[in-house]
Amino acid sequence: MSGSEPTTLPDESRRFWRIAGAGAAFQGGAAAVDSATVVASLVFHLTGSAFAVGFASAILRLGWLLPQLLVGYLAERAERRMPFYVFGAYGRATCLAFIAILLWWGSDWPQFDWPPVPLAVGFLALWTVYAFVSGVVAVPYNDIVGRSIRSEARSRMLAWRFFGGGLIAFAVAGFVGLTIDALPLLLAHAVIFALAALLMILSSTFFVAAGEPPVPARKAGTATPTGITAFLRGGWQVLQADTRFRLFLYSQWLGGATLMALPFYVVAAAGNGIGAADVGILLGAQTAGALLSNPLWGWLGDGAGKLAMLRMVAIVRMVPPFIAIWLIWAGAGLIGFALLFVLIGAMMNGVTIGYLGYLMEISPDDRRPAYSAYFNALAAPAALLPLLGAGFVALISIQAVFGAAILAALWQIYLLTRIARFSGDARP
Repeated sequence: MSGSEPTTLPDESRRFWRIAGAGAAFQGGAAAVDSATVVASLVFHLTGSAFAVGFASAILRLGWLLPQLLVGYLAERAERRMPFYVFGAYGRATCLAFIAILLWWGSDWPQFDWPPVPLAVGFLALWTVYAFVSGVVAVPYNDIVGRSIRSEARSRMLAWRFFGGGLIAFAVAGFVGLTIDALPLLLAHAVIFALAALLMILSSTFFVAAGEPPVPARKAGTATPTGITAFLRGGWQVLQADTRFRLFLYSQWLGGATLMALPFYVVAAAGNGIGAADVGILLGAQTAGALLSNPLWGWLGDGAGKLAMLRMVAIVRMVPPFIAIWLIWAGAGLIGFALLFVLIGAMMNGVTIGYLGYLMEISPDDRRPAYSAYFNALAAPAALLPLLGAGFVALISIQAVFGAAILAALWQIYLLTRIARFSGDARP
């Protein structure tokens, strides 16, 4: 099949709901292995190390970003981008299934809180593979969604995706809490990871069923680079010529600096006496915040504009670290941290909807795979910042990582105000 031949697709409405449904099922699966709650708690119990917690969070983000440069190069030359999605989507589900098997095997050990070192190493190794296989999905997903859903409907689609996903994730949070209460720690997490794998398979199947629109013809004068060197040089040219792209990248680095605190909210809760059995409650609170915030983010993204939404999200980013510092000082318990995680859920939902919506908005239709690849590869260094956060925790105090997140959010707000001045910037 050539890229110019028609592709049989559901009508626009059916495509809209299948893509939203795929995202909702994915969100449910992602909630079951949420790096800020479930995985952070599990890794802390496996290792007792803040650096291991920071690594699990950092590698998830780094693995999501780094493969995109190679995938973008290959996808821009391919007649169809769906095969890349299939490999990454079903591949990450397989990785989660292997983690479930590993934890089930490890549950035979008598010391559930301190299993042997090979178990912890094996988990982190499989988690790393999961992260990098997941990174294959981003470029084809952004490109196919960008061609399938009109710009004025994308934020609504993402909001519906996160609303439906929030409902599933809310049920998953209840399942997590009950499972950890009822089963030994590692066996409970084996069941949780198995559930995540099933939801990921469901998500992948929905998205594949939505189909892929024909790849648009390249604009005159923008022929596809013939080699990897030319492709990489094109990324440098985009960075130099497109001011919005460049400032958005800088703001994304600062956004990563605010999120370096994310895995340490659970560590702070543990320091205030909140145990692993309460992780389901914190995950439920985070899910509730995401669910309740969907109407706001959907309206802001499509009504007030993607950039206005990004600025609002940047303002919200400052609030959780302020609250965390106060909760630690006040010695607050489960209720206080549950309310904090409500706000974290709302913030993270806005971060994802805003980032996806604006990146699709500034990417030319005929070069969306390349733009996604360039942006996410250049943003990859920010994924290592949770390790810097672990250094703050180990060398100074846990309050220091929250203070650094506040300063980064302030700087991000400044950069986002500058982007508005270049709304008419020409793109290469």
